[in-house]
Amino acid sequence: MGLLRRDTLVASLAFRFLFSKASDGFLSLITWVSILGIALGVFVLVSVTSLINGYEGELARVVTSVNGEVILYSRTSLVEHAEEVEKKILDLIPEVKAISPTFLAEVMVAGSRSVAGGVLQGVDLAKIAQVTRIPFEVKQGLFLKPSDERSVVLADAIAQKIGAKVGSVIRVIVPFMDTMAQAPKILELKVVGILHLGMYDYDSKFLFMPLAEVQAFFSRLDQVTTFYLKLIPLADTRRVVERLSDLFDYPFRMKDWRQLNRNLFYAIELEKIVISIILTVIILVASFNVVSTLMIMVHDKAKEIAILRVMGFRSYQCVALFLLTGILMGLFGTFFGVATAVALGWVLEKTHWIVLSADVYAIGFLPIAIRWKEVLWIAGMSVFIASLATWYPAWVLVRSSVLESLRYE
Repeated sequence: MGLLRRDTLVASLAFRFLFSKASDGFLSLITWVSILGIALGVFVLVSVTSLINGYEGELARVVTSVNGEVILYSRTSLVEHAEEVEKKILDLIPEVKAISPTFLAEVMVAGSRSVAGGVLQGVDLAKIAQVTRIPFEVKQGLFLKPSDERSVVLADAIAQKIGAKVGSVIRVIVPFMDTMAQAPKILELKVVGILHLGMYDYDSKFLFMPLAEVQAFFSRLDQVTTFYLKLIPLADTRRVVERLSDLFDYPFRMKDWRQLNRNLFYAIELEKIVISIILTVIILVASFNVVSTLMIMVHDKAKEIAILRVMGFRSYQCVALFLLTGILMGLFGTFFGVATAVALGWVLEKTHWIVLSADVYAIGFLPIAIRWKEVLWIAGMSVFIASLATWYPAWVLVRSSVLESLRYE
């Protein structure tokens, strides 16, 4: 019971020392400045890491929703007997859930306003929705149907650039079908839908037609260029890529969604590490405020602590008193910082009110993704740094003379 009472006394004194006021209120002021310093460091660190996580996550979502999680394609010649390739993959790689063949070709697209370069993609209407989210991203009109003939679906950025809208007619131009071509081949198509894929690189160039019509247009019946693969949940994409490389030799090549934008994702990860290190310095600087606050507290409460020591307050209890005071400062500052960052992140996630230039940042809004493991790690680090800052003031207090403290006026 005596030990419990002493521990309760230490906690009570720590709380009173932390929020007590000196004669001019100066100690209370610098206490709150120290807490706000910790809160600011935690707020900035949580906010910035959440922004980077959100940006990375949104890019990953868009890439996988358009290309699947793994792609298999031919470097040079077209792929014949696509059904045999699909069956071989499904039989020998159990991680693959679905496959969608496609035919990709670079074309020129002409509308009422201008001409733009694009990528024509012939998609298998029966399988594309099993692998990608392309059919579900239509914002105007409808996606392609098997009964549609001479129809096309455009991404919104290229549609806006050439002046196309639902119901209008555009022309798809292939400048050079082969070396013997005397003139470009032109195909007139009706726009039945406009979709938003979420990434400017895709929205500025992609247009979609049924696979059979694209094959007929290029006189390449039963031939494809690429296979999009959908994997089972939590499957290792890199392992699937390795398995594919064992099954298919040249001219086949395979990539997972990370490799499709390898440099971009690597830059994001490196930026996250560097920024986290730099912003941690803010919390370290705030810890110096904790040291200064506790040193002033040692000086201001010297007589009270000396009286407690005369009454039997032990040295380890003095250390525990200031250690607990520093931990309380760290906890309050960390709580305010995390709460503010999470609240701001929730607002940004729900409203998307910060708009980005899509042609510069690839996506058109500022995404947020709060990862609670990282938030807990940041919070723990903040409290740990604040507690470390208490050891020197506690050491000074323990080494001080009781008589000198009682003489202090």
